[in-house]
Amino acid sequence: MIIFGTKGYLYQLAVLTMVCGWCGNPAAHTLRKRVTKFTLFFVPLFPFSTKYATQCTFCGGERQIPKEEADQLLVQAAAGQDGNAYGRAPQQPGVTPPGQNPYQR
Repeated sequence: MIIFGTKGYLYQLAVLTMVCGWCGNPAAHTLRKRVTKFTLFFVPLFPFSTKYATQCTFCGGERQIPKEEADQLLVQAAAGQDGNAYGRAPQQPGVTPPGQNPYQR
């Protein structure tokens, strides 16, 4: 007797801020990779399906995207973690940079 089947794996690759195509709100979107693998005797052997999708955290709307677009979004997410557009590292809320009085504007 041979036991075979499939098993799905879901990977969260990044969290991006985009305007949702479903609700129109600028909200966080999760970039996800869904891989389906062929199993033999409950051992995953090789992937035979890979799909990418973004899901809005505000409304839950999900959109399938091609691999090329997912790669571009991953590059944007990596660039966004290095710092903001002005070349400074993002500050944590409530942290005052050295040399500034927290009560002055």
